[in-house]
Amino acid sequence: MDKRVIFAVAGSGKTTYIINKLNLIDRFLIITYTNNNVHNLRTGILKKFGFFPDNIRLYSYYSFLYNFCYKPFLHLELGTKGINYEQTPFKFAKKSDRNYYIDRHNRLYSSRIAKLIIEQDVVKYVLARISKYFDFMLIDEIQDFAGNDFNLLKEISKANLNHIYVGDFYQHTFDTGRDGNINSKLHDNFDSYKREFQKMGLELDLKTLSKSYRCSPTLCKFISDNLKINIESHRKDTTNIKMIKDYEEAGVVKNDSNIVKLFYREHYKYNCFSRNWGDSKGEDKYHDVCTIINKTTMTHLEKGTLEQLAPTTKNKLYVALSRTKNDLYLIPDSLIK
Repeated sequence: MDKRVIFAVAGSGKTTYIINKLNLIDRFLIITYTNNNVHNLRTGILKKFGFFPDNIRLYSYYSFLYNFCYKPFLHLELGTKGINYEQTPFKFAKKSDRNYYIDRHNRLYSSRIAKLIIEQDVVKYVLARISKYFDFMLIDEIQDFAGNDFNLLKEISKANLNHIYVGDFYQHTFDTGRDGNINSKLHDNFDSYKREFQKMGLELDLKTLSKSYRCSPTLCKFISDNLKINIESHRKDTTNIKMIKDYEEAGVVKNDSNIVKLFYREHYKYNCFSRNWGDSKGEDKYHDVCTIINKTTMTHLEKGTLEQLAPTTKNKLYVALSRTKNDLYLIPDSLIK
C-alpha cells in the first residue's frame, strides 16, 4: 500500500502528477485547499478524460470537512447552519460547551470543525467511510494544513487505503485555520515538519517533484542563493532578472498589460494588471512577472539577507518570484504610484 508525502518545489508539476495518477478503475478522493487549485485539478481531469469520471471525488478542504466528515454524523444532532469563516471563536468557552464550536447564528467556527469531529469521537466513522468508498486519498497543498486540521490529518492518515500527499513546505502562505497555540510551531522548521509525517508512517519523497518546469535555471539560482530555498530546474535556458530603479522605466513596466505586477498587499490600489504575492499561488499562466518589493524586503534584498525575512513574508515572496516562466522584473514599491 502506497503511503507517502511528496515535497515539491514551485512549478514542478504537482497538479499534473496527481492527474497522472488517476484512472477509471480505482476510486479516488482528492482534497485541496485553494479555490485556484480546485479549478486547476477539475480542468486537468476534464482534459484527461473528456468528462468528470464517477470514480473521482474532488473536494476543497472545507467542503470535505463539512460535507464528508461532519454532516453525516453530527449535523442532525447539533442543528448547525453552515460555517463561520470570519469570526474568531469565543476564547473563554470550555471545549465541552456548544459555543466553543458554534456561534450564536448556529454556524460552525471553521477553525474548530476538525476539533469537534475529534472530541465527539466520530473519527472512527470518518475513517471507515473513507476506507469504504475510496482506494486512494490524494491531498494537494498539504503544507496549508495547520491547527486542529493537522491533528485531524494525523487521524485520517490511519485510514485503510493508499495515501499520497503533495505540497511545497515553503509555499505555506495560508492556514486551514489557526486556533491559539495548537500546532503553532508546525511550520517553524522543515526538518521537524518532515518528522511529523514520519510519525504518521508516511514515506518522505524529496526527489519526484524536486525540479521545476516553470522556473528557469537563472530564476532557480536566484531563489536558492537569496531565499536559501533549494530549487532546481528541468530547463537549460537562461532568462533575465532585472532590478528597475528608474521612475520612467518602472512606469513602462507598470503599464504593460502583458506583465503581471505582484504586490505584497493591496494590489487593487494601483490601477494595473496585478495580484498580491500570496494570492498568486497555484497560478501558472504568467510569461513575464514583475514583483513589487516593499520597503522591508528591499532592505533585506540590498543586504543579501532575504532568508531572514519573517517566514510568512519569505514564503509569499517565493510564491511571487516563482510565478514567471520567462523574465522577472523587480521594482521597489517607492517607484510605483
